[in-house]
Amino acid sequence: MKKHVEPFLMRRLMQHAVCWLPLVGLAALTYMLYPVAGGFDLPNVEPGDVAPVDVLAPFEFDVYKSPAELARDAEVFAATVRPIYELQVDAVDSIENAAVGLFETLDTVTTAAEVTRIVLGAGLRLTVEEGDYLAEQGRIRLFRDAVLAILRRDLRSGVAAEGVLEEEPSSEILLRSPDTERVLRRDSVLSLSRYLERRSQYHPDPNSSIGDEVYLKFVSAMFRPTLIRNTVATEAIRDELRASVDSVKDFVMANERIIAAHEVVSAAARDRLLALRAELLRRGGGSEANIAGAAGQIFANALILSIFWLFLMFYSRDTYREIRHILVLALIFAIVVVSAALNQRYLSSGPELIPVPAAAMMIAILFRGRVSLVASVTLAVLLGSQATYGGQDAVYIALIGGVAASLSVRSVQRRSQLLVAFAVTTLGFILVSITVGLRVDWSWAELGSSIARGGFNAFASAALVAISLPVFESLARVTTDLTLLELSDPNRPLLRRLATEAPGTYAHSIAMANLCEAACNAVGANGLLARVGCYYHDVGKLAHPQYFAENQIGGMNPHDRLSPSTSAQIIREHVPIGIKLADEHNLPRVIRDFIPEHHGTQQITYFLDQARRAGSPDDIKMEIFHYPGPLPKSSETAVTMLADGVEAALRVIEEPTRDKLSDAIDHITNQRLEAGQLRNAPLTMQQMDRVKQEFLRVLSGMYHNRIEYPEESGGITANWSAAGV
Repeated sequence: MKKHVEPFLMRRLMQHAVCWLPLVGLAALTYMLYPVAGGFDLPNVEPGDVAPVDVLAPFEFDVYKSPAELARDAEVFAATVRPIYELQVDAVDSIENAAVGLFETLDTVTTAAEVTRIVLGAGLRLTVEEGDYLAEQGRIRLFRDAVLAILRRDLRSGVAAEGVLEEEPSSEILLRSPDTERVLRRDSVLSLSRYLERRSQYHPDPNSSIGDEVYLKFVSAMFRPTLIRNTVATEAIRDELRASVDSVKDFVMANERIIAAHEVVSAAARDRLLALRAELLRRGGGSEANIAGAAGQIFANALILSIFWLFLMFYSRDTYREIRHILVLALIFAIVVVSAALNQRYLSSGPELIPVPAAAMMIAILFRGRVSLVASVTLAVLLGSQATYGGQDAVYIALIGGVAASLSVRSVQRRSQLLVAFAVTTLGFILVSITVGLRVDWSWAELGSSIARGGFNAFASAALVAISLPVFESLARVTTDLTLLELSDPNRPLLRRLATEAPGTYAHSIAMANLCEAACNAVGANGLLARVGCYYHDVGKLAHPQYFAENQIGGMNPHDRLSPSTSAQIIREHVPIGIKLADEHNLPRVIRDFIPEHHGTQQITYFLDQARRAGSPDDIKMEIFHYPGPLPKSSETAVTMLADGVEAALRVIEEPTRDKLSDAIDHITNQRLEAGQLRNAPLTMQQMDRVKQEFLRVLSGMYHNRIEYPEESGGITANWSAAGV
């Protein structure tokens, strides 16, 4: 006895070891990607919180400015650069020459009309009154002297375009001319408005309103800005200064106290804590060769992961027993851990980008919703508690996002249902962002950023699940509802052959599918799986369809020419032939199981009775008259066994009333139970009663009475026969 017990215990221990080994790998992987060891844990606090513990710097480190602070300081530094303006001497000469030429032309005319025409060509529009005024003798010479005087005085000193100087952040400018370079106060440099105000010093006729208007038009028309901003040179110097801004804003010495216990956390202390966390991550978890801290962190990760593994071991044993399922789950966990690290380093450190929803959706589709729910909780605690995310807010955000994704995906039978999952998960992130934002007083920008990250996570999760589902389905060898729906397509080669070559078997399979789907749904089993399994349960009959009663339409029965044992062998062989066809067409294992399990190890009673009547019972090889099995192991195949017997038996009942149907269903069910065919099936007696009720309900609808239509009007009665028969 002891010799048998020890190998059994060793096998069980080895099985458990193999199942738990991926957990150890995940714990180590998580530590490598998030290497802050438990020996130096940092509190997650915000400005205004009370620090729970003392924090001393384990080494010296720099506190770096945030991107916003760095950008702000860079702009402040760049604003100290004096903008460079260049005096355009060539422009002054050009303007002065144009003015001289205009007045020389005006000296040659004598009428007001000619004056008005000439100045119009220079861009001056004079009224008739102003033309008459300017044409008076000696006026043109006076205006020429005044205009040239102000041009030579002010434009050669430099005048900027209106509004340009006011936009400069610096109070001084650097003026460059061909010979000199000097610094001027910005308010001492002329703009167009001040240039025009200074015209009165050379006014040719200050007491005349018409003369003032003509003078203003001449001065304005002759104006061109002679101080031009050299933007390229100015911005080049400012860029150099921006790049030279020091990124360090604080320095912490080794053993310096960062925060004391029970002390209110300041913004500076919070910045120091964040800088220390970043430095710990960079150094790989604290002080050099911190073996104890690393071991403690790996063990902590393993303890968190063990929540999920223990759940599988005690409450989802079918998943736990399949090492392939354990490995696929571990792979999904590993992808989430790695993706979260990549997101944190290259996209954003926001916990909204921890891809727990993707894992939740995938696990819910491949396995069950409660497995997905526990996986979401485990991953949220594992990753949200890492120092890089640091704290309850990260755990809370990742937890709600993952749970929302788990609850939104229960049975996916259409790709569009993943859009619903995206919407529900996004809603979860919106609600969690609002609650966190209200609690820590986020700005609208911070709240919007958090919601945007959560929405992106939800969308990316749904999209990735839709793309990668076939891969994980193949790895886990799990048949999802989407695959079942694809297998139910009547245009698939095997079903098309069945409908064409064995139409009676095909009709029998369709009728059984209706029975089984209704019954399985009633007892909480997978109705869709039962339906699709029924479609394929008798595909082995394709080898010899004419040897099965449902495909014989009149004529001679081929079994009449065969011995009972040969006939039984043909009937029996449709099971292994069906399995072979299922393998050739790559049917999933859960569908393939319907082929042998719907018969179990039942006797082929019809031909067994013939054999007994034909000869000595001692000469009968009983294995020929039994189906090969195995017995049904699932609720779906057990219901299919019952439906197969019920549907076939009811075809021989005349006038199938509700009472007859009920008695027949009870008889077939009791027969299978007494023969022990259902002993391995996970069906309770209460569920069996529910199955019988559903059978009766569906069959009552199938075998309902119809009224007889008179033959005179083209109808058919119970006594109808074809003409000439």
